[in-house]
Amino acid sequence: MEVKKEVEIKLEKEDNMKNLILESPLPDCVKSEPCWLGIDEAGRGPVLGPMVYGICFSPISLKEKFGEMGFADSKTLTEEQRESIFDKINEANDMIGWMVEVLSPTFISTSMLRRTKYNLNALSHDCAIRLVALAIERGANIAEVYVDTVGDPTKYQEKLKGIFPSIDITVAKKADSLYPIVSAASICAKVTRDKAVKKWKFQEDINTEDLQYGSGYPADPNTKSFLANNMDYVFGFPQFVRFSWSTAAIILEKDAAPVKWEDDDEDENADKSNMALTSFFCKKDHNPKMDRHIYFKDRCIETVKKL
Repeated sequence: MEVKKEVEIKLEKEDNMKNLILESPLPDCVKSEPCWLGIDEAGRGPVLGPMVYGICFSPISLKEKFGEMGFADSKTLTEEQRESIFDKINEANDMIGWMVEVLSPTFISTSMLRRTKYNLNALSHDCAIRLVALAIERGANIAEVYVDTVGDPTKYQEKLKGIFPSIDITVAKKADSLYPIVSAASICAKVTRDKAVKKWKFQEDINTEDLQYGSGYPADPNTKSFLANNMDYVFGFPQFVRFSWSTAAIILEKDAAPVKWEDDDEDENADKSNMALTSFFCKKDHNPKMDRHIYFKDRCIETVKKL
């Protein structure tokens, strides 16, 4: 089956609330020869849809032939040009391998909003590391890695070098315009995200006929219109929306049903009829204000009394 068609089928069939790994067959040459590998992402900024991380790898000995394929940063190409180059990548399956991970909007939002802080940079780093490790696990002989930076390039490079000490790693700003292998990864990621967004299966009761949501970027008029017209007063947005984005949070705060959270702390002025049962098991002179916060208890962090 044609690889691109297989990607489309998997995107249609899989649960889009979960992350998904898609990959090409592994050419024999990438197992036997030292390879260079590029990493890039698509969809970091939009409030709608998944973020996709992609890697592409090929033997170092074929760098010149690889460069003749006309790769460029996916953002500088039209959709038709990206599709055409993605076809070339799959046709050259005797010398090129690729892999992408589709990170669902639900995963992105719940990760960023969990109690222990997990920001988008850390999430991106972990995804890139996971893909490189997976390529190696599949049998690819990775000798060089080129990465379009997320955050400080020096710190990111040191982090990757600590995990993959035997690999020559280069982290650079705008690596997608400097290294063809990163450009190829960028195209794989962008084509996959475009297909995921176009073929999105809404789990909610939404009229998808003539539905337009644009690029997903907050400034896009179609995206703004989608957010304004598809918010439930009680349940908020569909899973297609990254509710951890400030764009979505502001709309929910303004237009959705107000939520009052139960306060865990006891009201100092409450009468005994409303006192918590646990209060009867405390010492008589117990002062709740002196209790250590649950954050420190969960992590077994103690106060330093002596140095």
